[in-house]
Amino acid sequence: MSTVKIELKPHQVEQIKQICKEFNNDPGELINVLHKVQNTFGYLPAEIQELVASELNIPVAKVYGVVTFYSFFTMLPKGQYPISVCMGTACYVRGAEKVVEEIKKALNIKIGETTPDGKFSLSCLRCVGACGLAPVVMIGEKTFGRVAPESVKEILQEFL
Repeated sequence: MSTVKIELKPHQVEQIKQICKEFNNDPGELINVLHKVQNTFGYLPAEIQELVASELNIPVAKVYGVVTFYSFFTMLPKGQYPISVCMGTACYVRGAEKVVEEIKKALNIKIGETTPDGKFSLSCLRCVGACGLAPVVMIGEKTFGRVAPESVKEILQEFL
């Protein structure tokens, strides 16, 4: 996975410090701090993880461990239209893998990547709870059911 090098601006540093303070700089609140920081910035690059570790007085390795363990957290920026393909049993059996391949081909990105224009990012989920509509693709807040590989280009057109 490629890493994105960013430089935090002074106001961003203050925002992160403020979020940590809201949780009393308590190391036991690490997951809550990371959720709020990610909701604010969209992702958790190394620079943000280092600042959170410093503010909570814990090793960066512990922060990194939590960020990489929980699939909700991401170290890469998501696209304007994040695409999530369900890979739960029903979706997988009904061809979700072929749908993913078609999306990768259409956008020229791999799972976990974002298109160069920042429009789309691609990830896979375990289950979205819409098994009757398998295979399911979510783009932003919109859900598409019974997606066939042939319909991927048409679906993506909606967002271009």
